This record gives sequence, structure tokens and C-alpha cells, in this order.
Amino acid sequence: MLILGLNAFHGDSSACLVRDGVLIAAAEEERFRRLKHWAGFPSHAIAWCLEEAGVKLSDVDVIATNQDSKAHLPRKLLYTIQHRPSIKLIADRIANRGKRKAMGEYLAEAFPGQSFHGRFEAVEHHIAHLSSAFHVSPFKSASVVSVDGFGDFSSAAWGLGQGSEIDVEGRVYFPHSLGIFYQAITQYLGFPHYGDEYKVMGLAPYGSPVALDKMRQIVKLEDDGGFKLDTKYFRHHKEGVAYSWEDGSPVVGDLFSTALEELLGPRRGKADELTQYHKDLARSAQRMYEEAFFHLLHHLHDKHQLDAVTIAGGCGANSVANGKVRRETPYRHVYVQSAAGDAGGAIGAAFAVWHREGGARQFVMDHAYWGPRADAAEIDALLSAEKSALDAAGCSVTHHKDMGALARDTASAVADGKVIGWFQGAMEWGPRALGNRSIIGDPRRTDMKDILNLKIKRRESFRPFAPSILKEYTADWFEEEDDVPFMMQVFQIREEQREKIPAVTHVDGSGRLQTVDAATNPRYAALIEAFRVETGVPMVLNTSFNENEPVVCRPKEALDCFLRTKMDVLVLGDVLIRRENNA
Repeated sequence: MLILGLNAFHGDSSACLVRDGVLIAAAEEERFRRLKHWAGFPSHAIAWCLEEAGVKLSDVDVIATNQDSKAHLPRKLLYTIQHRPSIKLIADRIANRGKRKAMGEYLAEAFPGQSFHGRFEAVEHHIAHLSSAFHVSPFKSASVVSVDGFGDFSSAAWGLGQGSEIDVEGRVYFPHSLGIFYQAITQYLGFPHYGDEYKVMGLAPYGSPVALDKMRQIVKLEDDGGFKLDTKYFRHHKEGVAYSWEDGSPVVGDLFSTALEELLGPRRGKADELTQYHKDLARSAQRMYEEAFFHLLHHLHDKHQLDAVTIAGGCGANSVANGKVRRETPYRHVYVQSAAGDAGGAIGAAFAVWHREGGARQFVMDHAYWGPRADAAEIDALLSAEKSALDAAGCSVTHHKDMGALARDTASAVADGKVIGWFQGAMEWGPRALGNRSIIGDPRRTDMKDILNLKIKRRESFRPFAPSILKEYTADWFEEEDDVPFMMQVFQIREEQREKIPAVTHVDGSGRLQTVDAATNPRYAALIEAFRVETGVPMVLNTSFNENEPVVCRPKEALDCFLRTKMDVLVLGDVLIRRENNA
């Protein structure tokens, strides 16, 4: 059975292919469109998945989507009758649905001359999230949790995963949502763009939770492990909040009401100074999220008495909270796949259908390298076409036939304080660069954050950079020793090691960790091992290979980014390109 899984008509649109219960390809649409969080129909991602698998649309048996408009329909109708939201809100929702063509029309436009002979399967949003984590995890049994903004009229779902089955035991329904709470605070703090929540998470360690009591007025914990919002602080349930999910970067209007400003004070403008009060509010919001999240996990552990939990949903990207699960709850094993948010719903929809059809579990996602790759011929052709640009930039080009020599030369450049663009193998699935589309730096340098922001990233100074460490050395440097290949958990760095790696040590002594295994990424492991041999430090600084754009996908995008920034070295496959004069 060949299943095409889709996250469509929402932020982070994506596609994947699952053949007989095994993932064979997955990619987000933004990487092809070059617009962050691109929302709409993922035609480019679909086309690439089909090409990667060597199949046509007519070979696909099922197209599974992570949205079911019929889910919870009685509850939707009852809510409308009881709460009477504004006519504008209802009209906007109907108009948005009316603008959308049928799935078959999108396919016909994107793939002229091809026909789809299979069937469409709609998978309820949170079922897809739960499946996207549990069904690809290494656990036979686990508590399963999905928390996000909204999908199919609910914002959270939890239960028990056993074998191929997922039993949903509880939900939080519209209008209550931890994701909406966090997004509203993000907007209030002057970060207006879709996906800016990670900025609040990065800002939080600079503050103190002095406003936690006020946050507790906004979010109330329930006896069943769930939570509710005091809706007077929000607009999403009664007014027409602007949403744009079609063919571009998502746009979401203000979610909070004037009551929130009465509680917390005037909102911060995007260009206003970030004061200590704003940092304290960020810390207070993060603490409130953690309080509600751990409240739910404690409830589940009391019920299931299991050691393992899988986490998904947009809030599953809260790596700070994820990294505290083992310290704050009885769970010993945590699995969060690399695309925990809505992009991952494509995988969840596909696996949910596979297991609904009686398929057996036979796949574990232990790496994130499921996207496009480039061969030597493509790289050589690019270098030939761009020779004049490389010459003008004063670049030397060295071809390596030995991986060890390439790793040693690159590691020496890193140790010398150079900024390296590292383009290898298959592109990562999910928002994190994990050693195939990465920018690499020396974690030992106190000035490396400033160097990266000056030369390439141009981002807020409070945002941390992440460490990639050889997995066998994790316990020597971090207070946890779990395998975390997807950089979806933040752990405390051992106190005696922090001064050795200041560039990846956040203000609170933490680091957003990626463990690197030679079995799943031999080239990246070889680079880090070469750096360890030279410096004694078994890790490098890792950030995404981009400059205010989606992570690079193809060699041409990597080279363009290299040439327009002040990056020192670019490694494309076996080719090392060095700027000889890069003041």
C-alpha cells in the first residue's frame, strides 16, 4: 500500500510517502517555495515525494490528510447555539471554506495528465498528531499527548498507545487552548509573525516568573489533567480574527483582547525596547505553559504507570518544557519527532491510515533525513556555472575524495573561528537543521554568537545557538543522557563544562541538544570527531543554513546564501569552498 500523507491548507504545509508502513520521503513545502511556514496545497512537496519514490500519482492508493471537517460536528453546532459568536466570525469561516477547491481540483492543476485512482482519507487533526509521534517511536506502549493551537475544534488530546492502537482518553475543545495562550502572549510581547513563539521561549531565561499569578488568572487547570482559558482575555472565540492560510506565509491577527492589556499593561510594539518587564512576562508565560503541561503529564502517569511518553502538536516544539519532562514528572523516556507541529501531521495521517487498515508496526524514525539530496554531478555543474561569481568573491575550490580529510579540513576551519556552511546528504524533515543543512561554528568562542549574527543570521541577541554532540559523550557534558537526535529538548549543561562552551550555553546554563550518531549521519559524526581530536570538545555549534528564509534545500540556494553573506567556508558534498580574504 502506498499512502501519500498531507498537511494542506495550513501553516507548514507538507507531504510524505509511506510504503507498506515504512516512511520513504518527507518534505515541507516552504523549502521549495522559499517562503517560511508556507500555507496552502503542497504541490511541490508532493511532486518531489513521488519523484523520490519513482512513482506516479496513479500509483498512490490513499491520500491521507490531517484534517476532518466532520469531526466533532455536534459539539461545533452546540457551541454555536450556546455562545452565538459574531456573524462576521461565522461568515469568515464559511467564506474561507468556500474559497477552497476540492482536493481533486488541486491535484488536476498540479499534475496535468496524471490521474489519481485511489481514495481520500480524512484523519482528525489530533489523531494525526498522536500517530505522528507514537507510531514512529521506539515504544510498544506509551502515554501519548498532542497539544497545539486548534485543529478540528480541539486543541489537545491525550491517551494510551499500545502496539498499533491509540486510545484517546481526553481532549480540550475550542475555545480553550495552551497554544492560543502562548501565541497571544507572543503577539502581546511584540513578536507578530506566525511561528514567533520560539522567540518568547528564548527570551524567557532572561526573566523571572514574577507575573505567574497573573498568568494563572488566564489559564486554569482542570481535575482531569486538562485546562481552560479565561476567555475574557481573548478574541478568537467571538470575533473575526484575521487568518490567511492560502498560498503564502501564514498571517494571524491579534488573538488577545483589551482585557489582557488591562491585566499586563500596554502591549509592546515590534520596534519597542525589550525591557526587563517583557523578559519577566516571557518567563512567566513559559512557566505557566510548563505548569499546565506537567499537570497533564502527572495525571497521565498516575493513570498509565508507564515510563514512556510521546509528545506532538505545535506545542511539542516547546523544547524547554520537553527537556524538563524527566526532571518534573515520573516519565523516564520521551520521544518527540523532528516535525512535532503541523508539518508532522502529514506523517501522522499516513500512519494512522496504515494502522487503521490493519498494517503492522515496522518503522522507527531515528533520524530526520527524508528530504531532497544532491549528487556530485549536480554540485559540479553548479560550480562550473558559478565559476565567475566564485572567482569574483576570491574563493578557492578543493575537491576531497576522502571523507576523513574533508572532516579534518573542515574541523580545523571551525577551530580557527571560521563560519562554515555544511551541505550534505538528504535535507532534514522538520524545522531544525541537524547536520545536513547546517551552519557550523566553534562552541568554545565567547564571541561566536556575535560573529554569526554579524556575518549571517542578523537575529535577536537573546536567541541561543545549539550544540550538536557525539552521542557517546552526552553524559559527560549534559545532566541528561537520553538520545535526542531531533534537537527538540533543552537540557542543562553540566556546571563544570559551561565555561568551556560559552557559544552554546544559554543564560540559564542550558542547551538545545542534538545527539549525533555515526550510524545515522556518518559525515556529521566524522566532522565532530575530527573537531574533538583537535580541540578535546566533542561538539560543534549548529544553527540552520539560512538567512531570514527557509533552510536551504538545493546546492544553488546554499551557494547563493554563502556568496551574499560573510560566511567563510562552504562544504557542498565533497567540495570545500573557502573565501581566501574575508575580513
